[in-house]
Amino acid sequence: MNEAIAKSIDLSGRVALVTGASSGLGAHFATVLAQAGATVVVGARRVDRLQTLVASIEAEGGKALAVAMDVNDKASVVAAFDQAEAAVGAVAIVVNNAGVADSARFVDSSEEQWDFVVDTNLRAVWRVSREASARMIKAGISGSIVNIASILGLQPGVSNSLYATAKAGVIQLTKSAALELWRNNVRVNALCPGYFETEINRDFFHSEKGQQYLGRIQPRRLGQMHELSMPLLLLASDAGSFLNGVALPVDGGHLVQSL
Repeated sequence: MNEAIAKSIDLSGRVALVTGASSGLGAHFATVLAQAGATVVVGARRVDRLQTLVASIEAEGGKALAVAMDVNDKASVVAAFDQAEAAVGAVAIVVNNAGVADSARFVDSSEEQWDFVVDTNLRAVWRVSREASARMIKAGISGSIVNIASILGLQPGVSNSLYATAKAGVIQLTKSAALELWRNNVRVNALCPGYFETEINRDFFHSEKGQQYLGRIQPRRLGQMHELSMPLLLLASDAGSFLNGVALPVDGGHLVQSL
């Protein structure tokens, strides 16, 4: 690989924090950042799973720290950042990955579902991003915040109105934060995955209905985890130094549909 290209994605000497890192996309993102040289702080409520992830990263020669973190609890978020800073230094990269889903048709959705879905997928992204950016500014470091949105934040889907609304909010929050934080050398971007198999959707895509759905869309398959690796690194590293406020779909062309 060309030396300049390799250097642009090298995260050595930087501390990255990934929320919702106990499984799925979060665990993958943490592993990728560690492979790029970052010291990775992995946060989630399921600390036992985080310890397994830390052991896996360290077995490959990486550096990682597990912290208990409930993104819906302000005190927990502050405590996690405090613990990270005390142990490994100021966080320069944040991946807001924690999220939940609770599918329901619009007319059947409830107040409780709204609170559950929107609080975790949108309010918590604001909470973590605000805490992270304030600390980056105070420490005088350049930073990158990557918010994990969804193609459903760019285009609605049946029975996903609450999730889609929250993810659309994440995209607008990303743009608004990017507009203000660039003056402090903090970039904010959104990664918008298409369909990748996770704990949230596994049962559906293993069903006959899920397989039929995949057969109707471009690219007629689920994304593979490794197909998110370079898009993540592009937004998190100096390779994307001139990218700010973007919402990047990684969906195999799912959004490219003829009317």
